[in-house]
Amino acid sequence: MSSALIEALRAGLPADAVLTDPDVTSSYAHDMASFCAAGSPAAVVLPRTVEQVQHVMRTATELRVPVVPQGARTGLSGGANASDGCVVLSLVKMDRILEINPVDRVAVVEPGVVNAALSRAVAEHGLAYPPDPSSWETCTIGGNIGTASGGLCCVKYGVTAEYVLGLDVVLADGRLLRTGRRTAKGVAGYDLTRLFVGSEGSLGIVVRAILALKPQPPQQLVLAAEFASAAAACDAVCKIMEGGHVPSLLELMDRTTIRAVNSLAHMGLPETTEALLLAAFDTPDPAADLAAVGALCEAAGATQVVPAEDAAESELLLQARRLSLTALEAVKGTTMIDDVCVPRSRLGDMLDGVERIADKYALTIGVCAHAGDGNTHPTVCFDAADPDESRRARESFDEIMALGLELGGTITGEHGVGVLKKEWLARELGPVGVEMQRAVKAAFDPHHLLNPGKLF
Repeated sequence: MSSALIEALRAGLPADAVLTDPDVTSSYAHDMASFCAAGSPAAVVLPRTVEQVQHVMRTATELRVPVVPQGARTGLSGGANASDGCVVLSLVKMDRILEINPVDRVAVVEPGVVNAALSRAVAEHGLAYPPDPSSWETCTIGGNIGTASGGLCCVKYGVTAEYVLGLDVVLADGRLLRTGRRTAKGVAGYDLTRLFVGSEGSLGIVVRAILALKPQPPQQLVLAAEFASAAAACDAVCKIMEGGHVPSLLELMDRTTIRAVNSLAHMGLPETTEALLLAAFDTPDPAADLAAVGALCEAAGATQVVPAEDAAESELLLQARRLSLTALEAVKGTTMIDDVCVPRSRLGDMLDGVERIADKYALTIGVCAHAGDGNTHPTVCFDAADPDESRRARESFDEIMALGLELGGTITGEHGVGVLKKEWLARELGPVGVEMQRAVKAAFDPHHLLNPGKLF
């Protein structure tokens, strides 16, 4: 089968677009998630055109070979992990920005376009593409669409799903499906575009996307507020949102995260504090908004409130937040990054619960969060070479997800399900929900060739 597969793939692809050397293909076997099984692909293909993607899918359907779509493999749930004997379909070579239209305020892009590259390109037209995952310098738009990713600015500007207007999708049998539209409004038929956003490559291969753009906002200013407890910081978040404020970001770092960032980057963050809240505004008068939010933080018990004086100070504070996950990984060498989103009103309960779980399992668990939308990232730090510590890490991870559901939340706010959270998706959806999702999968992919073993 393998030789027939390779021969068939090469019949419709350039010679350098089909990789079969095991030393090379093994490097495409997995994303950045821990505790997620990965197999050995039969081949890795790197198409550059829609027609080449169609050829890959027609070949896979004819030979009944599974296909695992991939972007930059920055995912954190094993959603891009290979299965034994599969074809890994890497879309990183399809990296063209096809159009930027300032009148319609849309961009048309291929899936391999890097998020930061798109942001910089549209900025030249006075526009912005708001979704900004922490890995925005390396992650691709196709991967962002696959996981319905978010970022630091979600609290004001929303997540990827709100910016995808239309898609070109190659289906499992090689047919090309066009969904959505490029108009500002449109409600004709079922919303298949939203169906593909967050489907983790299990329903089709996105080969082109029409994305909504926003006018470039003013330069934002950031405020840092220190708190003697995580509960007080979460109370401040509730007061800010209840007060009708619309920050461009509202981020939280706990004591463990602060110390990890200082250890990695020597940034001089206040290690005596239990929680650091970062709030930003990109309004016409950000200083006034920061002053109002600063007063609310003080009312909630902030021990110190420091507004940045300029864009450079603001960026330094944001850089500390963006380094959080990298810094926590350096604590023990390996991390499991939870992605539990809870109602804002339960954010304090979530952080208190994570602290109890860390004590129970004698583990270091740092929490950074998109506090404005309740999306927490409890990050379990452990030594992967220590079997007992690895076991405790996995058990604590599961207990954190159970806590999130108990608090009325969801197992993933932006990282996706992949392999890591399959069991938990079933718990969240319930048997009827899983049955309906499987029925949708069967309609688009009757032979179950696309990203098998993911989601459910």
